[in-house]
Amino acid sequence: MKQYEFKVDSASSQERLDIFLSLQQVELSRSRLKKLIGEGQVQVNETQRPARYKVRAGDRIVIQVPALVPLDATPEAIPLDIVFEDPYLVVLNKPAGMVIHPAPGHSAGTLVNALLHHCTDLSGIGGVERPGIVHRLDKDTSGLIMVAKTETAHKNLASQFKNREIRKEYLAVVKGNVKADKGTIDSAIGRHKVHRKKMDTRALNSRDAFTEYQVIHRTKDWSYLLLRPKTGRTHQIRVHLASIHHPVIGDKLYGGKFNNLKMERHALHAYRLELKHPVTGIDLSFCAPIPKDLGAFLQSHGYNP
Repeated sequence: MKQYEFKVDSASSQERLDIFLSLQQVELSRSRLKKLIGEGQVQVNETQRPARYKVRAGDRIVIQVPALVPLDATPEAIPLDIVFEDPYLVVLNKPAGMVIHPAPGHSAGTLVNALLHHCTDLSGIGGVERPGIVHRLDKDTSGLIMVAKTETAHKNLASQFKNREIRKEYLAVVKGNVKADKGTIDSAIGRHKVHRKKMDTRALNSRDAFTEYQVIHRTKDWSYLLLRPKTGRTHQIRVHLASIHHPVIGDKLYGGKFNNLKMERHALHAYRLELKHPVTGIDLSFCAPIPKDLGAFLQSHGYNP
């Protein structure tokens, strides 16, 4: 069990307890702190206080951080295509077909199962001994995904995502001839009112979403695009492209099935990832080569990427 101790100065007086603590240290996220407060692991002058408590100058605050709880998932020796790794961060090239988290119907063979075997030095996120999945890729989307190995790294990367400081680029093959050489799709996205597994640009309670695109190559039947999502909504790129009548080839959920254009999965690849290292602040840039199935599709239709 770790213990942290802080004393409130006059400049911090009247701040919320959870906000004060999140500003005093970098290891624990605000959500983690609120959970510890709710569990009675935070004492103010030897008394439990709620997260909304307004701290006062001279208050002595002690945080007790319990030992990590093992994750209920089995480590599996699944090969991983590691692009970068250090004590704080792993960046890997995920193959199409791999699910990120264990879930009903996918209790094994997931990225989390593989990471639990690969990473023997996980510090744990949210009090659980597990890899810190900061962002996600759909099962059939290939390409770059990063994972935090410590709570400090997870907190920093989540902040970079929230502030839109992380740059992502995707490659996709879509139906039809996209006429404009480049553009921005600005359509809010929310849960479909009938089909709960789908997202929709016409849904109620939608959230802003922006995707920039650029045409790399076009034919009368299909176009090859470079995409830069500025937000990170669920299924964002797939939904946005379907909304302008250019769904991703092979995307069975959003209408990308065509007789003369076939892919076993949707033709979407997370190609580039740029960020600041969560601890050192150094600029990092990673690239994942075009996967074999996507390259084979392009070559079979007359384009050599």
